[in-house]
Amino acid sequence: MSERHETPPPKLLDRLRAKTRLLHYSIRTEEAYAAWSTKFILFHHKRHPKDMGAPEVEAFLTHLAADRQLAAGTQNQAFSAVRSRYQKVGSGRSVC
Repeated sequence: MSERHETPPPKLLDRLRAKTRLLHYSIRTEEAYAAWSTKFILFHHKRHPKDMGAPEVEAFLTHLAADRQLAAGTQNQAFSAVRSRYQKVGSGRSVC
């Protein structure tokens, strides 16, 4: 009698990293996107991104601009990372 061991699906950041590699992004871009995605999730108290959409992305970017006073280029990188997470990894929600 053999037991079937199902492997769990890859975790969110593992899927993000796999997609960035598939698209031939640089390792630095992969690291930056993973870091921004983590910051986005932590900002929203560890809610899963599939349960969030455009309002949460806007709140995160507003926080970066108003509270953290990050430069426009840094804000754009954060937005690209979060948008990439929704477009490339998928969530069923629109952020743009």
